Amino acid sequence: MAKKKKAHDLRDLSLEDLVSLERERAEELMNLKLRLRLRQVDNPLSVRNARRELATIKTVITQKRKSAN
Repeated sequence: MAKKKKAHDLRDLSLEDLVSLERERAEELMNLKLRLRLRQVDNPLSVRNARRELATIKTVITQKRKSAN
């Protein structure tokens, strides 16, 4: 899993980059959940961290879209 990005770091990215990052993290979360069910994850908390990071990315995307209007 990549290093967690903070919201203030994400705000510097363009909307297109954020949407791309969102897709990557959603896919990563899906894979982590699958590996968790198969008991192949060393740290089960990585699922929680991935879910939180995805939520942060989605929040920044929403903020950028609202400020563009």
